[in-house]
Amino acid sequence: MHIGVLTGGGDCPGLNAVLRSVVRTAEKEYGSTVVGFRNGWRGLLEDDAMVLDRPVVNGLLTRGGTVLGSARVAPQKLRDGLGRMREVLDAHGVDALLPIGGEGTLTAAAWLASEGVPVIGIPKTIDNDIHGTDLTFGFDTAVSIATDLIDRLHTTAESHQRVLLVEVMGRHAGWIALNAGLASGAHLTITPEQPFDIEEVCKLVTARFDRGHRHVIGVVSEGATPLPGTMPLRDGGLDEFGHRRFTGVAQQLGEELERRTGKEVRTTVLGHVQRGGTPTSFDRVLATRFGLHAAIAAHEGHFGQMVALHGTEIGLVPLADAVRELKTVPKSRLAETASFTG
Repeated sequence: MHIGVLTGGGDCPGLNAVLRSVVRTAEKEYGSTVVGFRNGWRGLLEDDAMVLDRPVVNGLLTRGGTVLGSARVAPQKLRDGLGRMREVLDAHGVDALLPIGGEGTLTAAAWLASEGVPVIGIPKTIDNDIHGTDLTFGFDTAVSIATDLIDRLHTTAESHQRVLLVEVMGRHAGWIALNAGLASGAHLTITPEQPFDIEEVCKLVTARFDRGHRHVIGVVSEGATPLPGTMPLRDGGLDEFGHRRFTGVAQQLGEELERRTGKEVRTTVLGHVQRGGTPTSFDRVLATRFGLHAAIAAHEGHFGQMVALHGTEIGLVPLADAVRELKTVPKSRLAETASFTG
């Protein structure tokens, strides 16, 4: 069998571990070959390919990023390019394509699968927002990095009696903020799933200082929004992929908080540091298992599926189901943070 792989969307710790796993499993267990398409779907559209074999992937387990590179492609361009993708896959003799990516990449994979292309998706995203899998690799690394950095901010905030707001990634889902906030002992966590009330935030900050505490740490998802009418938030419009452009919600919240409470507020945006560097041991193992089971599924002909973690086991779910909706933080998980707020 000849297997094709690509890494789409944003980079993510664990991508190289998946590539290593797919190649080693395909070669060692089945005597199959692997071709990689550079820069995600763009590489497939442009027929930019490279051979992936064991010498190429040796040493990739601990490396962040992706040796194949990645790029975003507008959804309409992907729709229009389905025929071209089939031509390129046929030209390379690809028997099964394993796209590794998040919502956008897996949606395109589902489109290809509906056209009869043999596809098996592999979910990755630091946001952990892919439906049908308990976790995605990259998430544990992002939470660990955010937690470590927030831990460091506690001491400086306390030393200067400040409110310190930390903005983390999370466009539609607040999983990073939720888990990093709980793990680091943050006093306030704001996610996209539940619009915040600036008045309630002000009350929390004021009450904490009134009780004699010396600082407040708040964790804010980049996609968080205020309750309508409670405070202004600059509109950044939409980018070419249809995503809302963020305008720095934590910074704007901090400015409003400082104006209303009189407390000194500082904002730290963690940004891309959350998705860079070496993956945690958990993500290395999960990525390796995803690659292993995707390669097995390809050789067993289980196409139109996505590998997924259920408990401690790796299974398969239909690609169409996986991309039907995002996995956001449920109200029950948000309610758990109540005891640790303030």
